Amino acid sequence: MKKVLIAGFDVFGDNMINPALEAIKRLSNQQLQGAEIRVCKVPVTRYESIDTVVAAIETHQPDVVLSVGLGAGRAAITPERVAINIDDFRIADNNGNQPIDVPIVSDGPDAYFSTLPIKAITVTLQQQGIPCQVSNTAGTFVCNHLFYGVQHYLRGSGIKHGFIHVPLLPEQDTDNSLPTMSLDKIVEGLRLAAQVAVNCDKDSKVGAGQIC
Repeated sequence: MKKVLIAGFDVFGDNMINPALEAIKRLSNQQLQGAEIRVCKVPVTRYESIDTVVAAIETHQPDVVLSVGLGAGRAAITPERVAINIDDFRIADNNGNQPIDVPIVSDGPDAYFSTLPIKAITVTLQQQGIPCQVSNTAGTFVCNHLFYGVQHYLRGSGIKHGFIHVPLLPEQDTDNSLPTMSLDKIVEGLRLAAQVAVNCDKDSKVGAGQIC
C-alpha cells in the first residue's frame, strides 16, 4: 500500500492556532483508496523545518509528501506552483531567525517546481465545492523555505512533493476582516488532494495562469 506523508506547520507569530496543524491531527492514520496517511508536525524555524520533514520521509518512506502551511488572507486552498531559493523573512521565525536575501541552498538552482498534480488537485476540489486555486508564490518565509528544501532533498527520487497553503479558521478572524474556511473543509480538501496525488501521474491541462 502506498503512503502519503502530510507535514503541517506548528503555530507561529501572533497565531494561537494553525489550521495546518489542526488538519494533520485529524488526518493522522486515515486511509485513502490504495494509500494510508502519515503526518508530522513541523517547527516554524528556518533550519529545523527541513530536517524534520526529511527525517519523517526517511522513517515513513512515502510515495507522496504534502507540506501544508497557513496562508492568512487567502480565501481558498492554494497548491503552490514553485519554490524559490531565497529566505527574506518579514518576521522572525520561532527561534528568532530573520534572514534577509539569503539563499536556502547556496549552490542550489533558482527554483523548483512542485511535482504534485496541482491543477488536477485544484479541479477536483472545485468540483467538490471546496474553494481552490493554483498559487504562483509561496512567499519568502518558512513555508517557501520548507518547500524548496524538501524539493532539493527529493530531487530525482520519484517521490511527489509540493506545498499547499490553507486559509485561516473562522475563530482566527476576530474582526471579520479576512477570509476563512472551516476546519472540516480544510481537512476534506487535503484528503482529496492526497488522493489525487496518489492517483494522478500526469497533471490536468487546464488554464490557471494570471496576468499579474
